[in-house]
Amino acid sequence: MNIDNLKIKKEVNIREAMKKLDAGAKGILFVVSKDDELIGTLTDGDFRRWILKNGNMEESVENVMNKNPIYLMEGDVNSADEVMLEKSITAVPIINLNRNILDVKFLNKNVLIENKNRTLQDIPIVIMAGGLGTRLYPYTKILPKPLIPIGDTPIIERIIDKFCLYGGKDFYLTVNYKKNMIKSYFNELDKEYFINYVEEDKPLGTGGSLSLLKGKIDKTFFVSNCDILIEADYESILKHHKEKGYKVTVVSSVKNFQIPYGVFKLNESGNINEIVEKPVYTFLINTGMYVIEPEVLNDIPEGKFYNLPDIVEEYMNSGVPVGVYPISEQSWMDMGQISEMKEMVEKIENKEKNNN
Repeated sequence: MNIDNLKIKKEVNIREAMKKLDAGAKGILFVVSKDDELIGTLTDGDFRRWILKNGNMEESVENVMNKNPIYLMEGDVNSADEVMLEKSITAVPIINLNRNILDVKFLNKNVLIENKNRTLQDIPIVIMAGGLGTRLYPYTKILPKPLIPIGDTPIIERIIDKFCLYGGKDFYLTVNYKKNMIKSYFNELDKEYFINYVEEDKPLGTGGSLSLLKGKIDKTFFVSNCDILIEADYESILKHHKEKGYKVTVVSSVKNFQIPYGVFKLNESGNINEIVEKPVYTFLINTGMYVIEPEVLNDIPEGKFYNLPDIVEEYMNSGVPVGVYPISEQSWMDMGQISEMKEMVEKIENKEKNNN
């Protein structure tokens, strides 16, 4: 491992730091001074808190970093796992007397999973699997969208596997189009989780199909579209939702869009005041994953086509706070269209290659 790939100077802006965090795929960056001294750390949690404060993405990482990082001296390497478990962190730098980073120890993945694999054991998980998948035609003329393989595994099975890492066992699949193929697939699968099928007589949308779950779910639950993969800490998402007391929390991806031209800014007289070359704008995008309280089901109309953003908008208009849990741009993969599906396959294959 090249430690330099995990270092970042304090002058770098927050947007660029998020990109570097994604690229490093280790979940942490170490902020260093011009003399290469450790002065802080950056994790997705630090970025998330900044985004939720509506912070400026052009500010330097010095404004968002943890200025009191946990570290070990070079003679204390053997206590790394113990310290990480005690402090609930996944990485710890090893430094010398000059605060230069000599090495980085990471918590063993199996230990990490073992600590989290009970988080969702009592949490229902609803996966919207009833859509026609028209944007993926002609693939969906043969297979329902949930069974389209990403690599050698159907997308819906990959979604379920992600939840299972956190102890998820209680799944509800809303089905309609080619529902018998979906049922047949899971009937043949050797699995350690339970699937309940929620059958639509007609397309009801991502919100309308939830109305069929009234009386069946009486606790906080997750909802996921069947064409997305979220690389995030599901325990942290649930904890954020509970601590804030939201009825609905939307998992949202930071998305950067660059304008490929020089952009003019005008003054009050209509004259050019400033030229910004190829500016980058940052937005929060709905990923299609939610955490929802059971009473929300009572606010969804029955037998009517209705999407989940509709209930979000109704709550906002009536003054009910709706939560958001930001994740990085690379933590969200979508296969809603053929071009996006191919990109997802490529990302998954590269990740699995790097893990082997």
